[in-house]
Amino acid sequence: MLAVAALLAGALPASAKHHHHSAAASPTPDEAEDTSGGAPKIGPDGGPLTHAASVVVLDGKTGQVLYQKNSNEHRPAASTQKLLTGLIVAESGSLNQSVTVDVSDTWAEPVKLNIQPGQTYRRCDLLQIMLVHSVNDVARCLARDNAGSIDAFAEKMNQKAEILGMTESHFVNPNGLPIPNQYSTARDMSKVAFAAYHNSLLRSIVCQKEVYFQYSDGHVRKFENTNHVLRSYPLCNGMKTGYTDAAGHCLISSASDGSRDVISVVLGDNGYVWKDSYALLQWGLAGGSTARIGASSSR
Repeated sequence: MLAVAALLAGALPASAKHHHHSAAASPTPDEAEDTSGGAPKIGPDGGPLTHAASVVVLDGKTGQVLYQKNSNEHRPAASTQKLLTGLIVAESGSLNQSVTVDVSDTWAEPVKLNIQPGQTYRRCDLLQIMLVHSVNDVARCLARDNAGSIDAFAEKMNQKAEILGMTESHFVNPNGLPIPNQYSTARDMSKVAFAAYHNSLLRSIVCQKEVYFQYSDGHVRKFENTNHVLRSYPLCNGMKTGYTDAAGHCLISSASDGSRDVISVVLGDNGYVWKDSYALLQWGLAGGSTARIGASSSR
């Protein structure tokens, strides 16, 4: 996968070559922007205490599970599943080629980039803005361009999920908006997160704190990454946020201190998603504990 990403690296937009980030969940009123809260509080299962419904912490180098909580519980993953969409698009290549927006691409709920039918953009620019600012119309555009239709792309998502060993997931759309029969688990999302973490193109995108997007009429707009952990924790280097009413606040995040790499998956964490993710990353980088793994509940 790294070899594939290396071949695609030349397609990376200029703005992606600066160290910046992205997300999709907004902070709730009762949660401060600052994620730092001292040393993580450790629960009876050996991992940090969190408010999340489901949690997984991985070793980012080996994929070993360091901690899990309700990791096999079926849940909506919201926009975190755009990591899978991005992985498929990145591995398909030809990222410098142009994509013409179709009217069906605009049939999405906010957050939207408000691209318009007939406009033309490079695939790599659309991939970058989708992962950094979590725009739903762009996810539809990339999916339709890649597979011919949203349904056909969903088939590709499920095929890729099977290859990655995501046995408890089923995907119906590329952006994670609510739809019947779409679900995943924290454990499964950790598998796509691990694959994305080892794709150098995606790594270079999700670490960006802001990007500049040029619309087809020439005007340029700055978009900030919505991942507040990325903005406030220097060791964080990505990855992807998500929020819907059904899913709650979700965040896949990663961090590295130069010797250790960790990936955290948090699903259904209302009010504390940033602080909980920070605590999990901090705990993982400190060595964590592989002796006591939190119970993985059934569906």
